[in-house]
Amino acid sequence: MSKKLIRRDFLAAGAGALGAAVFQHPADLALLLASFPVASRSRPQSDPSDNTADPGMIVYSRKFLTMEMSMAALISWITPTQSFFVRNNAIMPSSIDVGKWELRLAGEVRNPVAMNFRDLAALSKRSVTNTMECAGNGRAFYDPRIGGVPWRKGAVGNATFEGPRLRDLLRLAGLKPSARHVAFAGLDTAPEGAEKFIRSIPLEKALDENSLVATHMNGAPLTMPHGFPARALIPGWIGSASIKWLQEITVLDREYSGAYMDPGYRVPAEQLPSHSPNDSADKKRTLPLTSLHLKSIIAKPDENAVIHLSAGRNISVRGAAWGGEKPVASVEISTDSGNTWKATTLGPEHARYAWRLWEYDWKPPAPGNYQLVSRARDIYGNRQPVKPAWNAGGYLWNGVDRITVQVQA
Repeated sequence: MSKKLIRRDFLAAGAGALGAAVFQHPADLALLLASFPVASRSRPQSDPSDNTADPGMIVYSRKFLTMEMSMAALISWITPTQSFFVRNNAIMPSSIDVGKWELRLAGEVRNPVAMNFRDLAALSKRSVTNTMECAGNGRAFYDPRIGGVPWRKGAVGNATFEGPRLRDLLRLAGLKPSARHVAFAGLDTAPEGAEKFIRSIPLEKALDENSLVATHMNGAPLTMPHGFPARALIPGWIGSASIKWLQEITVLDREYSGAYMDPGYRVPAEQLPSHSPNDSADKKRTLPLTSLHLKSIIAKPDENAVIHLSAGRNISVRGAAWGGEKPVASVEISTDSGNTWKATTLGPEHARYAWRLWEYDWKPPAPGNYQLVSRARDIYGNRQPVKPAWNAGGYLWNGVDRITVQVQA
């Protein structure tokens, strides 16, 4: 069995692979460690009534903490952490002692690594603003309906994550030629009889300069619901790729074999007709979910809102749009059920993996019922579909968003 790369060896490897200055900032490191509040280290934070959670969150499960952001909270480019959706497939740790926490990196590597938080915090850091979305966001809109969390539009958020590059850790361990995939496992507890939540990503994505082992979110240490003390951050991809409460990174010679890689989080290689799901067709060759799909949503007005006309007053229609690894170029709005389209105004904030906020000033011509529809286009010319192909998992809904409003005089 390969010997672990203990602390003194880690220092030597770090000097060779990352530069001799890795451990030359003890004052900065002490400040970073001190930035973790005692509450984050020792107090359970799984109670949605805790004041760190937005009271407007839609709670689907408390045991497997699962909460959706309300559209009323989508008011800024950066989603406040307390409004950011939470999806736990297993039971969240009640507490983690960061002083005893250890991250292990093994598998198809020459020098298995075991590092504590001080080691991790001393590595060079990168900041990435990323729109994270649960793969099942929008599941409630599929027809026929599909089992699982009935997410509507709010299992998504945009945050700035910070931490060491994943590739720097992999280089410390020294990849073997056989390395093909990188798997992540966290400290969450699987229910009795269930598998541990483990997923892997291709080595190419793991080595991307923007894939991180994140320790901070929106300028503060990760909270427990969002993966304290460290999580994977795989930008542009479905949220389940960014494993929380990170404990083990394992380099593999193939895709990880487990229930959360297959049959979970996969879609048919050949699309199914959305109107007639076919079980036998759904069991043909499948592909793992990776990048998010092009999508726009309307955040304001609310669905079924009653709007009163005022002389000279326009109605602000606004929302967000994102495309995973393919940045959004434009968003269009229709106020007549998709018959005609108008360009919206994109907000000034943008980043490679981040959503774009958009807004449109609408002046209804007369009282009545209106259906508002939004659709996005990416920089490659792809357009958001009217309705995506049906799949048995209810994944990656990205049909044009529709809301109905009533305008009164």
